Amino acid sequence: MKRQTGFTLIELMVVLAIVAILAAIALPTFAEQLRKSRRTDAIRGLADMQLAQERWRANHIAYGAGTDITLPTSDYYTFAITASSNTATGYTATATRKSGTAQAADRCGTYTLQMASGVVTKSAAASNCF
Repeated sequence: MKRQTGFTLIELMVVLAIVAILAAIALPTFAEQLRKSRRTDAIRGLADMQLAQERWRANHIAYGAGTDITLPTSDYYTFAITASSNTATGYTATATRKSGTAQAADRCGTYTLQMASGVVTKSAAASNCF
């Protein structure tokens, strides 16, 4: 009797099912890790804006408005500074997720750094984002 070699169709289907289950688990986890790694764009951008504001304040009597300092750029976040002219006590810097990007589904939402009378407050939409 001649012995057959190779795989049966059922064996191949079992392997395919196992690969599909692993992919269904791994892909969402991988996408979340990518979003998490891109959060550093927002945190780094806010830190850059804070440093730029302090440099501006060292040379002027007030913090700068959004047009006074150079705002960071990112493929996933839009940066803005809210400070009226001649405000020596504070400002608010924000990093907002760009819609239409993969980061739009991030749970952390908009990052905010607020300077008020020498006290810096950092916040995000969810906990454990900073």
